[in-house]
Parts: sequence; structure tokens; C-alpha cells
Amino acid sequence: MESQMIRPGCLTTHQTARFLGVGLTGLRSIVHRGQLTRAGGTPRQPWYAVADITALAVKRAERKAA
Repeated sequence: MESQMIRPGCLTTHQTARFLGVGLTGLRSIVHRGQLTRAGGTPRQPWYAVADITALAVKRAERKAA
């Protein structure tokens, strides 16, 4: 459910997972490994900064291309 208002420049968990091309479990693993940190929200509905998500996506694409 994505009914809460989020801060500009942030994405919800579902939006972040979709952007990175992973599932929610994959996103949890990424966060657990410290590759992405929460930028706000609540413990059950965190938000992630678009700049951090984009940087991670670029890093993942570079690693995949190598």
C-alpha cells in the first residue's frame, strides 16, 4: 500500500525494488548489506533517496558490464 505522502526526492520500498529490478527480498538484502540506506519513512514503510538509488543502479550496471 503506497498511500502515504513521501518526501520529494524519495521512493517507497516497492518503487525502489521496481527501479532496481529486484524483488522485495532482494531489496532487503541490499539494505542489510549496507549498499543502500533508508532516507526516512517509518520502520515498516521506509523511503529511499533517489540519488542513492540511482548511484546504486549505476554501480550495479557497471559491475554487470564488466
